[in-house]
Amino acid sequence: MKHFLLAGVALAATVSPSPLAARQLTIDDVTMLSRIGAPTTTRDGHWLVWAQRETDLEADRGTYDLWRLDLTRRAAKPEKLAAEVGVNENDPQIVGNTVYFTSDKGGGDVAVWAMPVIGGEARKLTSFQGSFSGFKVSPDASKLLVWADRLPGAPGLTPAMVKKAADAGSGRTYDQLFVRHWDTWADGTRSQLFVLPLTPAGATGDGVAIEGALVGDTPSKPYGGAEELAWSPDSRTVYFALREAGRIESTSTNLDIFSAPADGSAAPTNLTADNDGMDNLPTVSPDGRSLAYFAMKRPSYEADRQVLMIRDLASGQVRAVTEAWDRSVASIAWTPDGKSLYVTADDVQETPLFRVDAQTGKVHRLTGEGHVSAVAVVPKGAVVAMNSLVAPDDYYMISKPNQAQRLTSVNAEKLAGVDMPTVSRFSFTGANNDTVYGYAVKPAGATGQVPVAYMVHGGPQGSSNNSWSYRWNPAVFAGAGYGLVAVDFHGSTGYGQAFTDAIRDNWGGWPLEDLQKGLAAATAKFGWLDGDNACALGASYGGYMMNWIEGQWPDRFKCIVQHDGVFDARAMAYETEELWFDEWEHGGKTYYEDPAAFEKWNPVNHVAAWKTPQLVITSEKDFRIPYTQGLAAFTALQRRDIPSRLLVFPNENHWVLKPKNSRQWYREVLGWMGKWTGLK
Repeated sequence: MKHFLLAGVALAATVSPSPLAARQLTIDDVTMLSRIGAPTTTRDGHWLVWAQRETDLEADRGTYDLWRLDLTRRAAKPEKLAAEVGVNENDPQIVGNTVYFTSDKGGGDVAVWAMPVIGGEARKLTSFQGSFSGFKVSPDASKLLVWADRLPGAPGLTPAMVKKAADAGSGRTYDQLFVRHWDTWADGTRSQLFVLPLTPAGATGDGVAIEGALVGDTPSKPYGGAEELAWSPDSRTVYFALREAGRIESTSTNLDIFSAPADGSAAPTNLTADNDGMDNLPTVSPDGRSLAYFAMKRPSYEADRQVLMIRDLASGQVRAVTEAWDRSVASIAWTPDGKSLYVTADDVQETPLFRVDAQTGKVHRLTGEGHVSAVAVVPKGAVVAMNSLVAPDDYYMISKPNQAQRLTSVNAEKLAGVDMPTVSRFSFTGANNDTVYGYAVKPAGATGQVPVAYMVHGGPQGSSNNSWSYRWNPAVFAGAGYGLVAVDFHGSTGYGQAFTDAIRDNWGGWPLEDLQKGLAAATAKFGWLDGDNACALGASYGGYMMNWIEGQWPDRFKCIVQHDGVFDARAMAYETEELWFDEWEHGGKTYYEDPAAFEKWNPVNHVAAWKTPQLVITSEKDFRIPYTQGLAAFTALQRRDIPSRLLVFPNENHWVLKPKNSRQWYREVLGWMGKWTGLK
């Protein structure tokens, strides 16, 4: 029996200067935790700077300050660098000895500011009109790359003035998809790149557009950020990922990597035109000669293997560096000498840091248990943000394999006295005779049997891995008295691409078999699990599986919690926005071309067998799995006189993010589960 201990033990060693009465973790604790952002460091490795979020519960949002840590002093403590009351300072990046960041000081639009890393007065650098989404300072600090939503072809950052007729109505009109994406209705703008000169007086003017005639979003929406853009070391070229729009946008994953002169003097060049799959994360070598990125081979498949590629920028020769490594590269950073790259990748319920030899492709694992969420390179190694199932993110120095040196204990005071649960792994023979992995989370101090919370992850190409979550947090369920069980069924990531691919056109097949065998294996192995008193819960694909379980495994659970799950595959095929996903998952054709592929695993066809009490949760701003799917499931439950409850968030998308909504979510979910399991 193996436990997830790395981050948990380190945290436990520093959480409290004096003994406190042990208590269980609650969602009230989780919503008030400090959250650290991606690390940024000076090139010499002296200073670490980050943005730290605190929760303003009354305002129902986060607030941000900048912190720093002197990495040259062993006993150094984090200290605030920019933390003006009532001001949000965020998105720091260091060039030279200057920290550049965003700030909303003075009200109005957010601007880019700068201050010395050693401290001092901050100065405002930008004054252009309109909002922007992010920025990146050139290596020589002479230019500022800004991305902002503007109408296609905008020559600069000043928003276009659109004159409305006096009798104009409020209706929106569209001639092609996307009509809406993630949680936003299309308004004609695109995330575009502009370069401003940066001088001691600031970054003046409107900027120069550098995308030419390209139409698309860079960074990509809804998740893309600075990792999809890169400066050349000489500050003359910008590399960026973009999917050209047009009528194919909703069915294409074909992001390409372009290079463009920073002065806008020439049109961008498509460097990956030969690959119709996704290319992303452009990362330039320190000497400027090579471009690293990842590439997927199969078009329209968003979960294909992400292979590390290196392009010789002079000759155009491209090498697939990790072709022989059956893992997907999730982040990329060059070592200072340009001989290796740091990457992260899912690997059997962990997300470690690896070092890849740039010439041979040989992979070396650098961290053990835990989820590495962000990486900053320093001369002696890397500073990483790392978390686990029992500990939120903190920073660690990685200088040698499996020797993580803890740098911070950001939430030590807030978690003082909290008794975290114990996590144990297990494995079993699942569908197709493959080995399938899972974990069980035991409440701290539990002495007898506890009811089971059987959690099914979303994606479906994702993982119930050793990571902290501010949404579906296993430790919170354990803190409420449940033994939480999770299984990485076929389709999960971190076990090789064939295992991930196995869910295609198989949504209700092998995954359900894995879940059935996994729960049996867990309850047989861990006597403290009361297998006869269990509820199942899941979101997104996990929510789909809840609806599928209702009709295919109807006598197993005391209750079900279904969040943002597909209820009717036919309606989903025409309601969702990223059509490439839904069509790929059902064999690669549209519903009207192959309806049988969608109907094969369609929960709506089995409503007559439903009988398990279900809590349905949905959100009005969820355009991925629209709230009509949740309404339809609730209607089916009500018409069959099955005990059911509907929770609708008017101001959330596919994820519940606001602190008060998160607390309400847990009150409803734990209340529903307690009603049927008898746990109060």
